[in-house]
Amino acid sequence: MKQLYLVITLLFISISYGQEPKGNSGDIDGFKLYPNPVTNGRVYINTTLKAPKQILIFDIFGTQVLKTTIIGTELNVSELDAGVYMLRVNEKDKVATRKLIIK
Repeated sequence: MKQLYLVITLLFISISYGQEPKGNSGDIDGFKLYPNPVTNGRVYINTTLKAPKQILIFDIFGTQVLKTTIIGTELNVSELDAGVYMLRVNEKDKVATRKLIIK
């Protein structure tokens, strides 16, 4: 009976490691977010592609507080209150989500 549990466990482990994300979805290549925490009302987002980025920012309750698209690297967050937010960046078919702190 112990051998059966061992075989089943190994089977599940091998299947889970064998799963690869489908398509090109995943984290954005070369993603950099700075400064974090933000103190001057501006945050910079750099990526390898340097393509237009759709930005979504959510508060800790999951409410969307900002939606914009940037072409360069600078994002103005001066209208947001101090606190902790979730930043979601979409660039082409890639997505990156990070915690953003505004002081």
